[in-house]
Amino acid sequence: MKHKLFIKSILLFSFLLAIVAGVYGQGNVVSGTISDAVDGSGIPGVNVLEKGTTNGVVSNVSGNFSITVEEGAILILSFVGYVTQEITVGAQTKLDVQMETDVEQLQEVVVIGYGQAKKSDLTGSVVSVSAEDFNKGALTSPQELLMGKVAGVQISAPTGQPGGASTIRIRGGSSLQANNDPLIVIDGVPITNKGIDGFANPLTTINPNDIETFTVLKDASATAIYGARASNGVIIITTKTGQAGQELKVSYNGKISVGVPIKYVPVYTGDEFREVVANQTADPSVATPLLGTENTDWQKLVLDNAVSSDHNISVSGSMGESLPYRATVGYTDQNGMLKRSHMKRTTFGLALNPSLLDDHLKVNVNLKGMLTDNNFSKEGALGEALRFDPTQPVYDENSPFGGFYTWTSPDGTPNFIGTTNPVARIEQSENTSDVFRSIGNLELDYRFHFLPDMKAVLNVGYDRFDSDGTDNTDPLAAFGARSPQINVKTFTYSGGNELLDFYLNYSKALLSIESRIDVTAGYSWQHFHNEKINRNRPWEQTDGVYVGADTTVDKTENYLVSFFGRINYSLKDRYLLTATLRNDGSSRFAEGNQWGLFPSVGFAWKINEEPFLKSSNTINELKLRAGWGVTGQQDIGFNSDYPAIASYNGSTSNAQYLFGNQLYTLWKPEAYDPNIKWEETTTVNVGLDVSLLNDRINASIDYYHRTTNDLLNEVPIPVGTNFASRLITNVGSLENKGIEISLGGYAISQTDLSLYVAANFAKNRNEITKLTAFPDPNYIGYEVGEIDGGSNNRIQINSVGYPANTFFMFQQVYDQDGNPIEGLYVDKTGNGGAVDGNDLNRNYLETPTPDFSMGVSSSLTYKQFDFSFSGRLNVGNYVFNNINANNALYSQLYNQSGYLANIASTVENSQFFNAQYKTDYYLENGSFFRMDNISAGYNIDRLFSDKINARLSFTVQNAFLITKYSGIDPEINDATNPGIDKNIYPRPRTFVLGFNINF
Repeated sequence: MKHKLFIKSILLFSFLLAIVAGVYGQGNVVSGTISDAVDGSGIPGVNVLEKGTTNGVVSNVSGNFSITVEEGAILILSFVGYVTQEITVGAQTKLDVQMETDVEQLQEVVVIGYGQAKKSDLTGSVVSVSAEDFNKGALTSPQELLMGKVAGVQISAPTGQPGGASTIRIRGGSSLQANNDPLIVIDGVPITNKGIDGFANPLTTINPNDIETFTVLKDASATAIYGARASNGVIIITTKTGQAGQELKVSYNGKISVGVPIKYVPVYTGDEFREVVANQTADPSVATPLLGTENTDWQKLVLDNAVSSDHNISVSGSMGESLPYRATVGYTDQNGMLKRSHMKRTTFGLALNPSLLDDHLKVNVNLKGMLTDNNFSKEGALGEALRFDPTQPVYDENSPFGGFYTWTSPDGTPNFIGTTNPVARIEQSENTSDVFRSIGNLELDYRFHFLPDMKAVLNVGYDRFDSDGTDNTDPLAAFGARSPQINVKTFTYSGGNELLDFYLNYSKALLSIESRIDVTAGYSWQHFHNEKINRNRPWEQTDGVYVGADTTVDKTENYLVSFFGRINYSLKDRYLLTATLRNDGSSRFAEGNQWGLFPSVGFAWKINEEPFLKSSNTINELKLRAGWGVTGQQDIGFNSDYPAIASYNGSTSNAQYLFGNQLYTLWKPEAYDPNIKWEETTTVNVGLDVSLLNDRINASIDYYHRTTNDLLNEVPIPVGTNFASRLITNVGSLENKGIEISLGGYAISQTDLSLYVAANFAKNRNEITKLTAFPDPNYIGYEVGEIDGGSNNRIQINSVGYPANTFFMFQQVYDQDGNPIEGLYVDKTGNGGAVDGNDLNRNYLETPTPDFSMGVSSSLTYKQFDFSFSGRLNVGNYVFNNINANNALYSQLYNQSGYLANIASTVENSQFFNAQYKTDYYLENGSFFRMDNISAGYNIDRLFSDKINARLSFTVQNAFLITKYSGIDPEINDATNPGIDKNIYPRPRTFVLGFNINF
């Protein structure tokens, strides 16, 4: 984009050069055409200069040029956004030159589906974020680089679990029952959205240090090229490569970090607990004799500071002028605050990008791999640390249960309903996995010799994973005696996908009508497969025989076959049109529903190229965009590989049928709909892009409206069938609409001092518009949002006319002093039942999604120093404090089976004796501002020699959190139960010391 805006100044400069060049004598006349290596179009405004002189010209609107030079001259071709070239003329009189995109200015060229495009030529809502804008710190997962950087893209911070996953939502979710994750494409390979057992976050396959850019496709005009998988947006990840002619470069990037706990759940100390038990239990004479003499802080025993390190080495360069390469290896040792939890990861990457046959054949080879050793510890210990009696010791030398203090029954056996010693839970468990994953592809890009405007691209790729895990319990552990037949659990999980893409691309400048056309047509085939084996058994017997082993095998696969096409048309470089069509066929559905057609169209008007603005020195870009398209969602969740055919599930080992002396597995049919199909989302998007003051200020605004039809919903099944009571089928619809604003600019731009500030704003509102095939006034929807405590309690609902996951609860009644009255709720119906909790008195309340969100960031550089920060704001998101609802109750202090349990000290605010799970007393405003990172660094240009430079940095991640929420953290990283705080693994505050050196 930027180079187009500088044409006028370059032309003026070239005119002056031409005047000076007039003093030269006769020479050789060299003419030719300069074109874009990506799309073959002519490039206007290229500066063609005879080296060592002031003799130069500028290419015209078609990319043509003519220049008179001396014999043996060298021409320098330069243009903003492209790699500068030096060409020895010799005896040549005709030069046709293709210019490559400058990787240092990748923001000008954007990777899109099946190709690239200039940012100024985009008609859809597309945002690209390059490495220089990434978040800083000890980041183990790629999505952390992108948090808060793109309007409308919400990435929740991972929990404190090492290598923990984030939840990503682009413009809200488009589904209720299906997957709401965006499609992720890594170097041209779309990866599966399914989780991998033993692998907290599949994206940790890629080392963040190897990523060059993220491209986020948000509207259907941009995403429809991916058809049946694009309803939730697309994120394209491009990794770094070597460059032609590059000298050998070796880089080391290392970090050492310390993560510290920030906040603990407030519970009673040992001394406080003794007093509470004496005063608040129904019969203190029975409860108080159980008290101990200790003051044990169980939370601090299971949580501790976490020291981690990360090391990465990369080697890049070029073998001659035609074989660029880059190889990397990295090692991450990330420890969690929960004791024994860690992730030890080794990554490797290789990129080869040779250019053959006089640059007509470009080859891209990408290979990425990862070996991970995970110890998940036992997150259940976090909840047990809140509840275990603080007056008891950790160890008991007389305990037969591995020496750990344990609640027992009168006969000395473990009290199975008593709280487990949280330290024992960690020390007497083994919850580990070893994972290998590799992603690779080979791309051949051939531009025909006889027709240079056309090229053929073949991309073959794969994604492969193998995971082995164990979840074992020490035979001496008291908690293991509850289910001794399954104290040893192991699993193996393997699978992946294979990909074949082939497409033709034709790009031609039609000079007679001042147009440019770019046509792409292709075929895609992808095969997904998984196999999982679970084995549950007791500990090995003395005779070496496993007794009661229970093995299950689950093996699935699916295929996706597609035909796609795209046309880009430009008229006078002002009016842009993009039309896309994809026809997807999926093996997941039955005949008649296997194929879906997904069209889109986008239009853009470069207003700044009109005569009345072209000469403006203030407005560099003013582009109006409009788009419409249809996308699909075929990852439909439950039984997702075979939802359209009959399936049967076998009974577990404790539900087998005894016939004679033999136990037999029973098989039960699952409900299915043979006519089930993918959901379809139609999106309308209107946007405006603005660039001012020589690109010093950039802004964009988008409005969108998305409607999902054939929405999957659970519908009742008639009584008497042999199926479950509910069936998932296509009956509903859902709407999302919103606005996004992005703004960024240089407040200061000087040689030694610059200050860049950026902010983005997004507001999204969704509404369920249909849930049944026919209107049913008695159908209020279905409950979701399962909470801890009680049995099958749900506090959210999906109902027509309301947003997804709306809180559906009783409205608490308070006394004249503002204290909640236990068990008394507003009688909405007027028919009573306000005390006993009649469900008719429940109210539609708030939602877990924010009213609006913002991201803010800034970077300051002064000579060798730099300083940056990045933060996020959510306003209007509500959180159910499940920790208080389930733990701040006096009734839990003493259990008649003979044990005591600690409770949250916030019970003093409610004075609740018994559980009140569905009261809105526990529903809190979770609005927050989180400063994700603050970083400062110093660059050393010459370290020991001119060929060595280095950088020192210090970063604070999760620097601070501003919120009125009373719990540990209002940002809930749970896609299944959004907005429900269930004692999450707390996020640490991390201090990071970084060192980078380049040779």
